[in-house]
Amino acid sequence: MPDQTATPSADGTDATRRTRAAAVVVLAAGQGTRMRSRTPKVMHRVGGRSLLGHAVAAAAPLADEVVVVVRHEREAVAAHAAEVGERLGRRVVVADQDEVPGTGRALWCGLQALDAAREADGLPRLTGPVLVTSGDVPLVTTDSLQALLGAAADAPVALMTAVLDDATGYGRVVRDEAGQVRAVVEHKDADEAVRAVREVNGGLWALDLDLCRDVLPGLGAANAQGEQYLTDVVAEARARGLQVAGVPVADAHEVDGVNDRVQLAEVGALLNRRTLHAHMRAGVTVVDPVTTWVDVDVVLEPDVTLLPGTQLHDGTVVRAGASVGPDTTLSACEVGEGASVVRSHGSGAVLAAGATVGPFAYLRPGTDLGEGGKLGAFVETKNARIGAGSKVPHLSYVGDATIGTGSNIGCATVFVNYDGVHKHRTTVGDHVRIGSDTMLVAPVTVGDGAYTAASTVVRKDVPPGALAMTVAPQRNVDGWVEERRPGSAAAEASARARAAAAREQSTTEPGETGEQGDPR
Repeated sequence: MPDQTATPSADGTDATRRTRAAAVVVLAAGQGTRMRSRTPKVMHRVGGRSLLGHAVAAAAPLADEVVVVVRHEREAVAAHAAEVGERLGRRVVVADQDEVPGTGRALWCGLQALDAAREADGLPRLTGPVLVTSGDVPLVTTDSLQALLGAAADAPVALMTAVLDDATGYGRVVRDEAGQVRAVVEHKDADEAVRAVREVNGGLWALDLDLCRDVLPGLGAANAQGEQYLTDVVAEARARGLQVAGVPVADAHEVDGVNDRVQLAEVGALLNRRTLHAHMRAGVTVVDPVTTWVDVDVVLEPDVTLLPGTQLHDGTVVRAGASVGPDTTLSACEVGEGASVVRSHGSGAVLAAGATVGPFAYLRPGTDLGEGGKLGAFVETKNARIGAGSKVPHLSYVGDATIGTGSNIGCATVFVNYDGVHKHRTTVGDHVRIGSDTMLVAPVTVGDGAYTAASTVVRKDVPPGALAMTVAPQRNVDGWVEERRPGSAAAEASARARAAAAREQSTTEPGETGEQGDPR
């Protein structure tokens, strides 16, 4: 029997037996033709992770080794499995399924690869339970897999089951008069009586490794699909007088598989609802869960408010008391305590406590907004460090820049960072006032406390406390519109205005009647 650890209850008794798996084997060799995609099925994403990523993340905490069995699109899936393992800090052994089809054969190929990998590392062959899961079942939880492992403490074969209203396509769990699992019959091999059974095999197993090594090589393929079924292990165990445990899952959706884009969307919605419910119970306000989407790796602290139309992805962190939305998408961003982001899009940005962003701001990677800073309407930032209390209120582009504390960037300012070949950086000091419509042509530095006049083009460094301005006299060319745009509405309006001005002038000029102002 595998090692067990006990969790003491309040009265000192052992309330729950916990069993750790020697390994988890994730079956990811299917072709996934119904996805109609050049992307392998297990690499399609929901909730910020691939299907395979969800499967590994749920099971890996319970196992000493992780094995992923691949076949179709082998190189892409194997590379992705390695990436998943790297993110979790775990080694992933990639096993290739051979030409023999079936889940039983897939598991056997996985166990052979695991034994070979451990032998190459000078490690002993594992014993105890092996968790078997599928790369296209993203909703299963670690807790449910732990319950399955708990059953494996007493039974060399344990399988997760669910009761479905429509069991079409699933293997049926057949129990004897005593309620013990007698067999699992695949849908295509079942008669009408068996197909009427609503309890199904969820495709998740906890199996004794020594039993697997003994039984799996001899599995036959005399069935409707000509495959080596893993479900045949049930009948073999019963024939040997061994116990088979069927472990009902609390939520039947945990065994939902993904075979096409419809099912992908359905499990995505279920996963998002589960994620939002967990956050709300932990103290987050979600005003409209229907239009709010949060990836599973997003961190939300208590008293965060998410307004309708918010999407948070790729490990975004939102600190306590911050408000995000409505209609905001953030990816790999950090939003500080008490900050606010309204109707904006951001990626790779860091916003300090009390910062305000939006509406309609675009935060590109490398944006770092200091405490109490502001990025207002229609502001775009990229690779920009903006100090505490500094403001870019509206209609500006700040790229490759460093702005000190307490500075104000006037409307329609552009940090001109690209010369057609290279990007250059602009530095703006503390308590600077940049006038509206200023062009800062990098590389350039504006010193502390300096000002720029409206419509200034800054090409040279501005000393601290100086005023920079571009001086050019205004020139008016009279009659230009009527001469160059004859017949236009503007020319007609101009002609009317000039005529009206001439009439007004003629009525106010002094006459020759001896009235006051008569030049005589």
